[in-house]
Amino acid sequence: MRLNFKQWIQVVLSLVVAVWIFWFLYKDLSLNSLKAALRETSFLWIGLSVIVSLLGYWIRAWRWGLLIEAGERVKISAWRAFVALMIGYLANLLVPRAGEVARCGILAKTEGQQMGKLLGTVILERTIDLLFMMITVLMAFGLENKMFLTLIGDLVSLEDLLTRIGQSLPLVFGGGIVAVLFFYYVFQKYRDSSLLRKVRHFLRDLVQGFISLRKVKNQMGFWTSSIVIWLIYYLMMLFVVWAIPTTASLSLSAVLIVMVMGSIGMVAPVQGGIGTFHALVAFILMAYGLSDEQGKIFAVIIHSSQVLTIIIVGLVTLGFFFKITAQKASKTY
Repeated sequence: MRLNFKQWIQVVLSLVVAVWIFWFLYKDLSLNSLKAALRETSFLWIGLSVIVSLLGYWIRAWRWGLLIEAGERVKISAWRAFVALMIGYLANLLVPRAGEVARCGILAKTEGQQMGKLLGTVILERTIDLLFMMITVLMAFGLENKMFLTLIGDLVSLEDLLTRIGQSLPLVFGGGIVAVLFFYYVFQKYRDSSLLRKVRHFLRDLVQGFISLRKVKNQMGFWTSSIVIWLIYYLMMLFVVWAIPTTASLSLSAVLIVMVMGSIGMVAPVQGGIGTFHALVAFILMAYGLSDEQGKIFAVIIHSSQVLTIIIVGLVTLGFFFKITAQKASKTY
């Protein structure tokens, strides 16, 4: 995927922001403290976390294949979907969100699928992931509602917030009506513009994508794998929590909160969640009684283990991709 000048500027800016956040967080952390923590860390649990994460990537690739096969007389190789997925994750470490396009391009070359259709399945997949993430957040809030309320209370006064909401409610209601009328006017006037056509086509494709879920042949496998993927995310976090003495005593529900905060950090448009993941995970661990240093060390250990896994497996699968394309090229001669 080639980037234009504007896109390169965005990539560089996102990288600068990520590096700055990371530097700001860790500039006061002693290297000796990190070394001491690593000596006490159980790499057996870290290894189990990596193995479980690889299983999660494989299940995600398999589920992606089910979406691609929906309503079509095609059979997608789970291995090739896995190769495309891991190369996509590798691309995300370089250019935020580029991995979604990259993995579609890889699978289009290896499986001969249409690029547009593959992008549609990825959008649908991400939408389903967002739905499960919202469910996970609600579960975390239900299990740790006191912690959420305490954090909100520390950040903002609930009484002042409710008072301000009550005072501004008429203004919000009136502004909402004006906004609806404004957007209706804009839509009527520019309904034939290219931008609105693209938006309508995107929404139509998204709706059609959800409708096409009914065409997935293995419904049980699809929804079960969607649940298992998030269970695996939890196990990845739990195993690293158990690997480090300072976090080993965290409750199961507290680990769920840490996972939620980490997931939110990974959504940020920076390379591999660098900085944002570390900041949110360290913040929530401090709320559970860990020191600032302990929270930051945990965040860097779990993030580094996953980034190294993606780099190693991504480079290996990239080699397999070159081998597959070379074999296909030789058959055409």
